[in-house]
Amino acid sequence: MGRGDLTDAEWERLRPFLPVSNRRCGRWRDHRQVIDGILHRVRTGVQWRDLPERFGPWKTVYERHRLWSADGTWERLLQQVQAEADAAGEIDWDIAVDSTIVRAHQHAAGARTEPPPAPASKGAEPAEHQGETPWQSLVARLVEVVQEVRARAARGAGSPPSST
Repeated sequence: MGRGDLTDAEWERLRPFLPVSNRRCGRWRDHRQVIDGILHRVRTGVQWRDLPERFGPWKTVYERHRLWSADGTWERLLQQVQAEADAAGEIDWDIAVDSTIVRAHQHAAGARTEPPPAPASKGAEPAEHQGETPWQSLVARLVEVVQEVRARAARGAGSPPSST
């Protein structure tokens, strides 16, 4: 198991919610291996073709991510995992709302809207996931994937159609 891959506890909680093969299209590659590849790409920002070989063929990982993004599987997985974690009492829904207004300087207009990807740091586990329960860590990982899917869809909606 590589750093950043699903732990056994996270996998056991996620597995019941994953889609099953309809047996018309053949067998699917192991979901865990493919999801670890997708999480690796979301975490590091690496190109699909540069995925390490331990995740299987890059095109398989890409196609599964594309398929699940298009049919809403990622959104559904996030909702189901959040509902299960909420039922187990492992999600704290308290939020803090701050009504402070901060005006930006006029020269701040037109700045980059997306932060650059954070460089991968050395260490056991990212600091934001340390000390979390398996539910919290799994929800956080799924949120990252869903946010990436939503951002990609929003960028695609604003761009003119491309012809090939």
